[in-house]
Amino acid sequence: MDVPLWFALLAVGVLGVKLIRPPWWLVAVILLGGYLLADSLLAPLIDNAITK
Repeated sequence: MDVPLWFALLAVGVLGVKLIRPPWWLVAVILLGGYLLADSLLAPLIDNAITK
């Protein structure tokens, strides 16, 4: 199943805000950081670590 990255990040953000109630800036930093990390040179390393 192929899910677009923006949709997965949006779903995680909405669930996180509803369940944990963190500050808005923390949610923004985590989502932006995850998006930037997924498009970085470290993405293959992270993917390899997760799929093992």
